[in-house]
Amino acid sequence: MNKLTLAVAGTAAVLLVSCASAPEPAPQPAPAPAPAPAAAPKPAAPAPVAAPKRCDGAATFQKDETFPFDRYALTAAAKTRLDRDVIGRLATCASVEAVVVEGHADRIGSQQYNQKLSERRADSVKAYLVSKGADRNKIETIGMGKTVPAKFCPDIKNRKELIACLAPNRRAIIAIKGPGR
Repeated sequence: MNKLTLAVAGTAAVLLVSCASAPEPAPQPAPAPAPAPAAAPKPAAPAPVAAPKRCDGAATFQKDETFPFDRYALTAAAKTRLDRDVIGRLATCASVEAVVVEGHADRIGSQQYNQKLSERRADSVKAYLVSKGADRNKIETIGMGKTVPAKFCPDIKNRKELIACLAPNRRAIIAIKGPGR
């Protein structure tokens, strides 16, 4: 190898080494974001408004308030319960949105018979409420038949015992909805 070749090769090696070891230039900093326009001050949040009072409620006939077997007339205890828990509650309503009365029957008898009986039970509750001043147009009645029992009784052979056991199923459930005063 001659001196010229060695000089060129040496120079190339020095250049390669210097390029490999030279630090890369630092990246240019990103331009600063433009300042955000001054936001208008937020208005003070309104004071929380208390939820309006409601006069919603429900009452379910129990024990001696339930209907006698195969009957839809209200008992004295049922009337007392309606006066206290339904008429009394309606008096706390600014207006009545709805009153829903469900009539129920026990399992003794056909589905069709028990459906009609439960409708008559709901209607008797409605008639009583209307007689006490409730708005007839705000009361909806529905007969549930024997589809939603409150109590299950075993197959009792003695009919009187079975009727007594199923008494909680012969009931009415009253629901009230409306804003309070």
